[in-house]
Amino acid sequence: MKHFTQKDILEAEKGFRRDFVNCLSGYKSLNLIGTIHAETKKTNLAPFSQVFHIGASPPLVGILFRPHSVERHTLENILQSKCFTLNHVTETFYKAAHHSSARWKDSEFAATGLKEEYIDGFKAPYVAASPLKIGCSLADVLTLAINETVLVIGSVEHVYLEEAALGEDGFIDLEKLGTVTSSGIDSYHLGKKLARLTYAKPDQPVKEI
Repeated sequence: MKHFTQKDILEAEKGFRRDFVNCLSGYKSLNLIGTIHAETKKTNLAPFSQVFHIGASPPLVGILFRPHSVERHTLENILQSKCFTLNHVTETFYKAAHHSSARWKDSEFAATGLKEEYIDGFKAPYVAASPLKIGCSLADVLTLAINETVLVIGSVEHVYLEEAALGEDGFIDLEKLGTVTSSGIDSYHLGKKLARLTYAKPDQPVKEI
């Protein structure tokens, strides 16, 4: 087994270090974040793998952004409009989702061929092709002192998903949705469920549900 110290990582070539550290946390969720500029109404779409659960009551999600030292259209739109959407990516459009990370001058929706969708008067655009769409309002913003990474906390206001993937107990079968996951910054994967397991208790064996 090869060993890396922090010194080894910091002294590695920049590209190697970027890819290596981005892979350390394993598979990550992949979402397209849809935003709109409050004044110009120009839309923006960008892939994010740093989206995670914050709480269920109330329902909150967190998103990590790199330091706001240069233009960050997604972050700036969220701070201005106070809303955004999260959209799961599937095998049918993951390449277009990846392409949306390019430095387009115009809207990434138009540039990549992904269709904007507006539902129930929510201001931020959803991705029409996504099987699971979440509308969020801005709840909080924190800048982490250790490296100036920005944590955006969103309040989940709306969820739209393919009903066939929703279990009676609230479990969402991401495999049925065809949700794509990611690793590193440019590798995409389809999830395969091994099993669901019972709630772990010290005096009971783990069983499959």
